[in-house]
Amino acid sequence: MKVLVVEDELRLGQFLRQGLSEHAHTVTWVQSCREANDALVETKYDLIVLDLSLPDGDGIDLVREWRASGFNEPVLILSARDSLEDRIKGLDVGADDYLPKPFSLEELLAHMRALLRRQSVLKQTVLERNGIKLDLLGHTVHVNGGPVDLTGREYALLEIFMQNGGRVLTRTLISEKIWSSHYEVDTNLLDVYMSRLRAKLEGALGKPVFKTVRGIGYQLL
Repeated sequence: MKVLVVEDELRLGQFLRQGLSEHAHTVTWVQSCREANDALVETKYDLIVLDLSLPDGDGIDLVREWRASGFNEPVLILSARDSLEDRIKGLDVGADDYLPKPFSLEELLAHMRALLRRQSVLKQTVLERNGIKLDLLGHTVHVNGGPVDLTGREYALLEIFMQNGGRVLTRTLISEKIWSSHYEVDTNLLDVYMSRLRAKLEGALGKPVFKTVRGIGYQLL
């Protein structure tokens, strides 16, 4: 499992990185809100372990921003702020679990396993966003209720964006998902496929579907 740990306390961050790594998790450890957002742009994580008191902001606000932008990955808050009010607030803004400090590593691992079990049960087979409906089982796409024919690669592209609704996806990330190695892809090939997909969807929807983020990648609106 790929885990993003957002924790500014040096000793605890090191402990979490080492402890989770020893249990076969791939861990990225960052220490601020800015670094957390940068990490989420670069790659997709299965779980985020988040402290609330960060040097450049509050973790509560970070969760609220993530959920508002369509980020749906599970978030486990790990905080010394353990009052009932803090826990309720954290869950209300969109966190999936709240574990107060101090804690044991085994307790954290149990919470992580429970979250992943819950996510697997809730995994969607139909993805919808702003008039676009993608059926993962039927392998079909409808826009405003009408069918849209996509090639296999166009469908794969749309699926990546629908599963990461609202997130800016880097060109490298997209290419690695679509082709076996992004190094084998002509720099213009992704743009060609994005242009074709954009034309089909926007023609049916009648409004912009994607935003090009210069120097980074693309975002599904």
